[in-house]
Amino acid sequence: MNLKQLSIINYKNLAQVELDLSPKINCFIGNNGMGKTNLLDAVYYLSFCKSYTNPVDSQIIRHDADVCMLQGKYEFPESGVVEEVYCGIRRRQKKQFKRNKKEYERLSDHVGLIPLVMISPADNELITGQSEERRRFMDIAISQFDKEYLHSLVRYAKALQQRNALLKTEGQPIDETLMELWEEQMAEEGCFIYERRKAFIAGFTPIFNRFCAQISRSNEKVSFDYVSQLSEGDFREKLLRTRQRDMLIGHSTTGVHRDELEMLLDGFPIKKVGSQGQNKTYFVSLKLAQFHFLLEKGKTTPILLLDDIFDRLDANRVEEIVKLISGDEFGQIFISDTNRESLDGILERTHNGHHIYSVRDGEINRINNE
Repeated sequence: MNLKQLSIINYKNLAQVELDLSPKINCFIGNNGMGKTNLLDAVYYLSFCKSYTNPVDSQIIRHDADVCMLQGKYEFPESGVVEEVYCGIRRRQKKQFKRNKKEYERLSDHVGLIPLVMISPADNELITGQSEERRRFMDIAISQFDKEYLHSLVRYAKALQQRNALLKTEGQPIDETLMELWEEQMAEEGCFIYERRKAFIAGFTPIFNRFCAQISRSNEKVSFDYVSQLSEGDFREKLLRTRQRDMLIGHSTTGVHRDELEMLLDGFPIKKVGSQGQNKTYFVSLKLAQFHFLLEKGKTTPILLLDDIFDRLDANRVEEIVKLISGDEFGQIFISDTNRESLDGILERTHNGHHIYSVRDGEINRINNE
């Protein structure tokens, strides 16, 4: 699958962009703050109905505008199908998402149509950030090929929200029947989510280990430890047993919303023992493994976005990444960088057509004729 044409109006600092894209490699070169990351983020938005870096839709609209528009035309070579995806965002209004001019009833129905993996310096939060970041990584990876998992997440989140609202009821007794209803739904959806996450980690780990070993050129032992309260005991009983304590605290302390994915280097948390280069190797390997996992599970080749990832990596690690992404198994790739040398190293290994663009103050112009 590839994005053939991209139209952008008023997305962050990108006032108006119209691009005809290469089905293989598209390179965006410019200094920091010029709009390279915003361009890749717009491509991400068309896949996930949200920004990679900013959860507040009103903040992605250009500061002097009231409306933002994204439109992409995608070609699926496997089936010969062409899909047109449109997104319109207005301040203080619900955003519109359309597939072939037909609006979605639920945004979750769109996720998975356009599989995509983005690798960005912000991914360091997977290692150094809160456990929510690592849960989100698992959820995004699974939901792109497992639609029922995504719907289960939505149902679990609603039940959790309702249970928390009941826990905060002050001055009146809790409606036991309603509490049991929401706890039953939390238990049903939570057990499903737990099993899917556990299966994902089991299948994902060998792929991740292979990428990490190749990029680092070392025998460092990398691993995961998926920790969940659901691994022992009945979830329904746990919810009942912690209900009184949760009432005092005001929120639910048990469930898959508290799962943790521990990331280890030689048996120790990498966030404590890893160098900058090791951390970056770890999360780049995570994302490349996610790409291959989606490739194996899905029906089409995902799009790969590489946002300024070569900084702070030694020459050997950069070389191994270049070898990997130059392979035939990768489809369309978007790369942003401030350094033309890194991009030239990739292009020298690739015989397929590529487009190179300069990005300056939100304006994007093609600078090669290949």
